[in-house]
Amino acid sequence: MGFAALVMWVLAAAVGAYLLIVWLANGGLRRQGTKVTRFPATVVLGHPALAVVALAAWVAFLLTARIAYAWSSFGVLVIVALLGFTLLTRWLTGRGGKHARGAEQHFPLLGVLAHGTVAILTFVLVLFTAIRVSRGQP
Repeated sequence: MGFAALVMWVLAAAVGAYLLIVWLANGGLRRQGTKVTRFPATVVLGHPALAVVALAAWVAFLLTARIAYAWSSFGVLVIVALLGFTLLTRWLTGRGGKHARGAEQHFPLLGVLAHGTVAILTFVLVLFTAIRVSRGQP
């Protein structure tokens, strides 16, 4: 299950990188000073940065089988998920409305759905794996 989480994580990262590129290409950082965007740069950049930290802890867990790495990875992943949920809700409330002027409005629906779905699967697999190894199950 640990390697399945890693595979899901890599897929989520790939789609997330695509969404970040779309955001940047459509002026995501340039629009920060004008307050046109509903996506603060700290959240947009913090979400993937913390995801990389959590992924590094997960890889350390897979290499060493130390339970502390699994739970550390999950703990950081909780913060990543909360930031992702914040981004999703801001994207949904701005989509097509009076605030639909930011670079995030160029996100394809399929990309957002794919990233969210794979991210949820990753979250669940990491949690279940951490629980299993804590109970002494491989």
